[in-house]
Amino acid sequence: MPAPSSDRRYGNSSSSRGGNGGYRRRPNRRSNKPVEAYQPIIAEDIPSTLPEGPLPTFEELGLAKPLLDALTANGITEPFPIQAATLPDTMAGRDVLGRGQTGSGKTLAFGLALLSRLNGGHAKPLHPRAIVLVPTRELAMQVSDALTPYARALGLWCRTVVGGTSFTRQADQLRRGVDLLIATPGRLSDHVRQGTCVLSDVEFTALDEADQMADMGFMPQVRAILDLVAPGGQKLLFSATLDRDVDKLVREYLNNPVVHSVSPPTGSVTTMEHHLLMVSNDDKPDVINEVAAREGRTIMFVRTKHHVDRLTKKLRSIGVHAGALHGGKAQNARTRVLNEFRDGTTPVLVATDVAARGIHVDDVSLVVHVDPPADPKDYLHRAGRTARAGQSGTVVTLVTHDQRRAVHGLTSRAGVKPTSTNVRPGDEDLVRITGARVPSGEPVPEFVPKKRTPRPGGTGGGGQRRGWGDRGERSSAERGGRSWGERSYGGDRSERGSRGGHGHGGPRGEHGHGGPRGEGRSYGGDRRRSYNH
Repeated sequence: MPAPSSDRRYGNSSSSRGGNGGYRRRPNRRSNKPVEAYQPIIAEDIPSTLPEGPLPTFEELGLAKPLLDALTANGITEPFPIQAATLPDTMAGRDVLGRGQTGSGKTLAFGLALLSRLNGGHAKPLHPRAIVLVPTRELAMQVSDALTPYARALGLWCRTVVGGTSFTRQADQLRRGVDLLIATPGRLSDHVRQGTCVLSDVEFTALDEADQMADMGFMPQVRAILDLVAPGGQKLLFSATLDRDVDKLVREYLNNPVVHSVSPPTGSVTTMEHHLLMVSNDDKPDVINEVAAREGRTIMFVRTKHHVDRLTKKLRSIGVHAGALHGGKAQNARTRVLNEFRDGTTPVLVATDVAARGIHVDDVSLVVHVDPPADPKDYLHRAGRTARAGQSGTVVTLVTHDQRRAVHGLTSRAGVKPTSTNVRPGDEDLVRITGARVPSGEPVPEFVPKKRTPRPGGTGGGGQRRGWGDRGERSSAERGGRSWGERSYGGDRSERGSRGGHGHGGPRGEHGHGGPRGEGRSYGGDRRRSYNH
């Protein structure tokens, strides 16, 4: 096995400034000094650091025996390339900047390293020892599901802190002591502000999908959190792209990081087929119905919450088992829909861009842009739900006549060269590209939640009290908030979300604390008052 690439330091190839790669970091302190001749490091500048020859085993990488046993029990016998590349450096305590395509195994790449370094110690009440920051609730749940078996193998406590679930229950768990805390920036900021979480003992911090956190306007919260963790602690950052916001974060908070990449930045699209299906406005509804009736897992992206609900209802009425996912759904409903999508009960997921920013489900063979996205990054995030872990997949965009010029420009900026095909319902080309077929026409029964059984001795006068921040798992959007939605090409009006509230901005639906509005970009989040401790 070749030696770890410890000389691959971030920025050496493009910074003319001297010192430690040109960006010495003040521990846990943001620098206000302007950067002259700022030169962002872009992902294309980072060559692959994949180890040559056979990959080392997990045992050769130095993992503890309980972790090896847990990996074997879960059917994982050899590391993914990004795990083999990063584990020697992360377990040695170095700061690491990693880039790997969707489905590359980066969750275990940073998770196994954090757990290995936590092994042998225990957290004090309210003082987590390590945190993982992620952009969405769904991704937080998935990271927790992936890491909890390995934390349990070492006798460590792993917990999740996200919006849409009981703040009081999360605070109780933090009081018992949490070794590894997985959180969204908005809800973690709430706990810090309320004194139910103290970050001064956090010596290990991982940021997963940092570019998506930047896109969603979370950089002010992320910076405030990083300012509060233990000085000199280890930091790991994983990002698909290294544009200006992420690049600045790396320069300010990571200490001379080792850079690892196991694929080119467009690697996630090289195993995909991209198609533009040219349809008339009259034919588009029937084309959608036939594509949705295909076999296999399918994600259909639309622009607004209203359109998600309307299309899902329509598909279920014609015999397609479809589920709706958007930021206005209660967390328990979102979790149920995702579980049904994973186990195949509901093979079609109709979603807004919230799904593209955090949902990782294997064996998704088709992604459909029912409404074309407004931004090339959104196109790639949506498309990244298929062709995971080296599998193949198909991405199709339904394009009406008035959208052609805009969509061609969009795919060009995304670096994608799709094939254009004119289709109508029932066409052979439509069947060949998507596997479309005629729906059964037999309506799918609607899900009816079970009624709660009253507790013995209850008064029946309004139910149990909810703790701070737990307002029936409703988002601020459901309580009548107003927002700016994302731009799109035609179709429904912008998706309604929270206009913002007190405290620190959080993801849409993290109730009570306004963040980026609708499903679009942040607006002035860095001007909000930050907490100081």
